[in-house]
Amino acid sequence: MNKIRREQISAMNIQYKYYPLTRFLDDTVRSGLSCIELWGAAPHFHPEDMTYRDVKNVRKEIESRALKLVCYTPEQCVYPINLAAPYEAERRRSLKFFEDAIRVAAELGSDKVLVTSGTGYFDGSDLENAWKYAEENLSMLGEMAKDYGLRLALEVLRHDESNLVYDLKTLSKMLSEINMDSVCGMVDTIPMALAGETPAMYLQALGKKLLHIHFIDGAPRGHLAWGDGILDGKKYLSELEEYGYEGYLSLEITDGRYYMEPWKSIEQSVRQLFPLISK
Repeated sequence: MNKIRREQISAMNIQYKYYPLTRFLDDTVRSGLSCIELWGAAPHFHPEDMTYRDVKNVRKEIESRALKLVCYTPEQCVYPINLAAPYEAERRRSLKFFEDAIRVAAELGSDKVLVTSGTGYFDGSDLENAWKYAEENLSMLGEMAKDYGLRLALEVLRHDESNLVYDLKTLSKMLSEINMDSVCGMVDTIPMALAGETPAMYLQALGKKLLHIHFIDGAPRGHLAWGDGILDGKKYLSELEEYGYEGYLSLEITDGRYYMEPWKSIEQSVRQLFPLISK
């Protein structure tokens, strides 16, 4: 049994969108965490508006604080990004978006990029084609990621966000069809809880192919600081230890209640989690 360690907890910068990125980095250090997952969006990190030097400067800011970047997560839910879109122009734009994300992640020194499958129409009229487009595009991105020495973490979304990859069954099916070491699975505790699933189920099915986890509390919806929801973090951690999970647990805290004083959400989560895990 591998003990979950404190250095496996990573902070994310989403709830800091009304503060400078440097404030997030400084607060992460003060909280006692040593890892971050970088959310790629304005005002912190929107590559379309950045030069190569800008990207390198962000890496310098991260490394100067002895922080480790464990995953690059480009914003892909509010932009017109959909690898499974019915229109070729939209799929082409989406594919280029993720290709650029892989290049950026390599420059930042990250070994992982978070990706999502996209979605088809919710009436199911294009579901077969949508699945095919997602599989084809993720496979192409997997080949590129392999060339860059990276792995893609394919995230399970809520069923009201995607009708393609929305639970363990659909994630396993997509990973099986892609069949690449460079394309692995990841789960967010909120879609997981809403689907009636547990970390143990994912680890039983995927083993080392479970690459990354967004580890947050919820009610069960909402991406909340630990202690503000109803999820059983202690039980989740116990299951992760039982099955030897070695990846990172990112605090993807997005609820608007934290925007004014975002550091409190990290501090509270650390206070909740640190007593439950090894130093």
